[in-house]
Amino acid sequence: MIRLAQQTSGEVTQLKHIAAQEHIPIKFLEQIMLSLKNAGLLHSKSGIGGGYSLAKPADTITLGRIIRILDGPLAPIKCVSQIAYEPCNCPDESTCKLRAVMNDVRTAMSDILDDTTLADVAVRNTSDAQ
Repeated sequence: MIRLAQQTSGEVTQLKHIAAQEHIPIKFLEQIMLSLKNAGLLHSKSGIGGGYSLAKPADTITLGRIIRILDGPLAPIKCVSQIAYEPCNCPDESTCKLRAVMNDVRTAMSDILDDTTLADVAVRNTSDAQ
């Protein structure tokens, strides 16, 4: 997705090029791209000159959305998930110390990933992360 965010608007990139550049097996990448396409984040064009492009502007696609599409909820444990909640084995969730910490982890991850767009990452310099 980052590679697609870096291309010119309307430009398509072939799956085999992305797979080669990112060192991802093409069959695995096909599954990823299909999930993202079905979620409305990608367009695909068949035939000669075909490939993939973003379906929405890169500054409107958050990392949180992509991760949730591909991996599911961000919560490290299900009892703190906002979209896939399941009760845990604690006698009292409201006083569980571990649940409180895991909720903080989920909130921190969500805050960062939901506030970071593909456009942000596409222009980010590798030295910014150090």
